[in-house]
Amino acid sequence: MGANWIVTAVVIVYLIAMLFIGWYSSTKINSNTDFMVAGRRLGPFLMAGTLAATEIGGGSSLGVVQNGMSGYGLSAAWYIITMGIAFAILSFIAPKFRAATVKTVPEYFRRRYGKESGFVTAIIMLLPLIGLTAGQFIASSVILSTMLGISYKVSVIIVAVVVTIYSIMGGLWSVTLTDFVQVFLIILGMLAAVPFALNYAGGWSAVVTNVPPETMNLFSGYDLFGIISLVIMYVGTFSVGQEAVSRFYAAKNETAAKQGAWLAALLNFIYAFVPTILGIIVLALINMGKFSDKDFASVGARYALPILAIRTMPAIVCGLLFSGVISATMSSSDSDLLGAGSIFANDIYKIYIRPEAKSSEVMNVTKITMIIVGFLSLLIALFNTKSIVSILMFCFTLRAAGSFFPYVMGHYWAKASKAGTIASLIFGTIVVVYLEQFSNGYLFGIHFSQAIIPGLVFAFIGFVIFSIAFPPKNPGTELAEEEDD
Repeated sequence: MGANWIVTAVVIVYLIAMLFIGWYSSTKINSNTDFMVAGRRLGPFLMAGTLAATEIGGGSSLGVVQNGMSGYGLSAAWYIITMGIAFAILSFIAPKFRAATVKTVPEYFRRRYGKESGFVTAIIMLLPLIGLTAGQFIASSVILSTMLGISYKVSVIIVAVVVTIYSIMGGLWSVTLTDFVQVFLIILGMLAAVPFALNYAGGWSAVVTNVPPETMNLFSGYDLFGIISLVIMYVGTFSVGQEAVSRFYAAKNETAAKQGAWLAALLNFIYAFVPTILGIIVLALINMGKFSDKDFASVGARYALPILAIRTMPAIVCGLLFSGVISATMSSSDSDLLGAGSIFANDIYKIYIRPEAKSSEVMNVTKITMIIVGFLSLLIALFNTKSIVSILMFCFTLRAAGSFFPYVMGHYWAKASKAGTIASLIFGTIVVVYLEQFSNGYLFGIHFSQAIIPGLVFAFIGFVIFSIAFPPKNPGTELAEEEDD
């Protein structure tokens, strides 16, 4: 489909703006701490913007539109509302995260439980970040190619080059500032689409008349257990995922970390209903016969909204929406890229390869790693190697299941030990692998839609029992000293 030149121009301006922010951010970088955790200078508003943007990806925008139009109705909003609940819960732990003054999650494990724990955690957390980056590159590229009518492979190269360049130029400063712009583009772009879609449908009353009654039921697609499962999954992954928790490390103080989490929760609560409503409007338009599902048959139901936008919205609004949707996935991939680079340089290179490496050398290794991960993700995205992505995404659940309790409880429980940590990592991993690879989600005859829940239960049992049986020689929550540059 040919794209209007104004739409294309708006998207190009957006991509150039991201590169400019990357260059500007590079002028603020003087040390490795500046690069990895933005010099620990983020206030609550910047924190909220980057936290929300990191987690609001393609699945939280076009994916929710698709759910809204395909049976979930209003309940599709829970996918994002539960993210907000998770941020609200994390606001109570956020000050502890910030007070630790670490740069990565594996660094916390190393300084709290010893080098072995740090190394295992670094490996567990590095692999899913490569998969996440590739997955977001694929999502961004399909969106870009669908919206602008260019080839998928050209889109992959554009996305990978732009994201990698602005991320390596300014590190977390660059990622934070671009995220701040991107989160408002996502929200404004989606909000701008609502009145045009409503107008095309003939108003809200016409929408309600042309959808099944259960569409307006907030619990039609998720029951209470499903909602709780999502909250637990998000709390687990946001707590230990480098792409999210680095924001707490970057807060200027503990108060800013807490306030930033609450503001991010508020952004999620507000945004949750925007793509949901758009999905319901699309469903009504299909039922009215004003919009045919054949129009997006070739690209999939997820792209119903972009195709509707091309047909019904002014070029400027369409460009704004497209930039917002592309922002949603790019703002997630830049964080994954930086997370991968930070963990390799800070927790593998500096500890095992060149312990004498200075701040500038570690920062350069972070950038080189980001380029390599960006290139690997580009290759995976170019050949759309979904089997590789699915394997790496499987690690996403693994990292949270085993590491959640040693990480969170380590801040509070003085008797948490290395033995308990290793047991937690092993138990959590075994349960998740068994559920996802061998039993189709069944454990003791019970089916679990989220493998992370029983994984967390067994990890917790292993962590507590082995910490009590093999306590630390010197109980305490303090971390071993390391140079912070």
